[in-house]
Amino acid sequence: MVLCQLAKGMARFSQLKKSIPGITQHMLTTSLRELEGHDLVQRTAYAEVPPRVEYQLTPHGRSLKPLIEALADWGRHHIEHRKSNDGKKSPCQP
Repeated sequence: MVLCQLAKGMARFSQLKKSIPGITQHMLTTSLRELEGHDLVQRTAYAEVPPRVEYQLTPHGRSLKPLIEALADWGRHHIEHRKSNDGKKSPCQP
């Protein structure tokens, strides 16, 4: 979800937290640090008062954009598929 949000563009921590339902501050911090460690996310801290920190995808992270978009498209189609099949049993179900 963090990569998906950052694929839309630069964001501040508070913007990311608001855009990802149910994520805790701890989990978001942990996720951002991991993504930064894998060179997928760049953290930019500005020396101002109050402090401002922005996150964006690195060039390596941006290479994931087509995959993120494809997965998001699949998710939307899957939701529609589930809606159209509500109440219908799968042939694999007894």
